[in-house]
Amino acid sequence: MRPVVLVAAVCAAGLVVVLSGCGTGGYTSEGSQGTGKKLFVQACGGCHTLADAGTNGTIGPNLDDAFAQARQAGMTSDTFTQVVADQIKYPITDTSTGAPGMPGVDDTLPSCDDVEGPGFCVEDQDQAVSDVAVYVGSVAGTGVTAEQPTDGKSIFQANCASCHTLADAGTTGQVGPNLDDAKPPKDLVVDRVTNGQGGMPSFKGSLDEQQIQAVADYVSSAAGK
Repeated sequence: MRPVVLVAAVCAAGLVVVLSGCGTGGYTSEGSQGTGKKLFVQACGGCHTLADAGTNGTIGPNLDDAFAQARQAGMTSDTFTQVVADQIKYPITDTSTGAPGMPGVDDTLPSCDDVEGPGFCVEDQDQAVSDVAVYVGSVAGTGVTAEQPTDGKSIFQANCASCHTLADAGTTGQVGPNLDDAKPPKDLVVDRVTNGQGGMPSFKGSLDEQQIQAVADYVSSAAGK
């Protein structure tokens, strides 16, 4: 979903024919918004901001910003669903700008047939793509917001899951360090979440001090367990 702003603009400029989808992924129409929301938080929330999901990722595009103007201009949730589905199935993994690309679908929504152990996976990858696409297409840019979590585990899952592996949270992200291996102390987690470093953004603009302390307490106590 990283290049969704560009793709949405291209689709709009080309007067997208909804029945054929925006790209080459075919037409997506059936999906569960409830399941899609859970999958989005788990697999995408660490990279993307989406108010309805309560996620604040900044590595990829803010999905509310990406779709708000097009929604106001009359484009439909069905159109957005096709755009999102195509971007999940056929992401730009290597960008010309040097910015991080979006992982492929086998990394974002790995099939349980290919995952060993208790890591995050989906039983039906095509259905999972449809669920996430229908959910994002329905809520992105609507102005609907979710209550922000206050417990450390929920904050981690909403903001960090797609970048970091942490067994206790059921996350398998590989963009950032494996926290079970790193076992960071609380003061290091506070510093990284507050200030960022390298490819990791600062979250001090999206998480308050109480939330930062809560997620630091959680990570430092759960990592490696």
